[in-house]
Amino acid sequence: MSSIKRAIYPGTFDPITKGHLDIIRRACKMFDEIIIAVAISETKRPRFTLEQRIEMIRASTDNLPKITVVSFSSLLVDLAQELDAYIIVRGLRAISDFEYELQMGYANSSLNSDIETIYLMPNLDHAFISSSMVRSIMHFDGKIDHLLPPQAHKLIKEYI
Repeated sequence: MSSIKRAIYPGTFDPITKGHLDIIRRACKMFDEIIIAVAISETKRPRFTLEQRIEMIRASTDNLPKITVVSFSSLLVDLAQELDAYIIVRGLRAISDFEYELQMGYANSSLNSDIETIYLMPNLDHAFISSSMVRSIMHFDGKIDHLLPPQAHKLIKEYI
């Protein structure tokens, strides 16, 4: 295991939101490197392509030097081992997130006992934001700019 404190922040990021960015910024204060692992996640049928999601993340985090963005379609624990990153960062917005995230954390730990999961709560201003909410609002041409990093919002306007 590396002496570099490296963590993985996984998700579909469909699209990246201000809530995601809040977690990323806070994780940057705790770790030497944050690997944002974008799940290909064909079963979720993302609104944006993998390439678009990665582009939005890179544009939104270009001022954060500790960030690496990768895509994956394997088990997260396999990616963690491949990248020598045994800390998983997850965000908890509400109590409803907790049960699912706890189960995932235990499942990952059962597959690789070196894996640790830490849970960060977003700033209260961003606690209600989810990618699915953004997509729902987009479906009705609603206002989303206050929910997204400006760079992601600009790219979304180009994509749609």
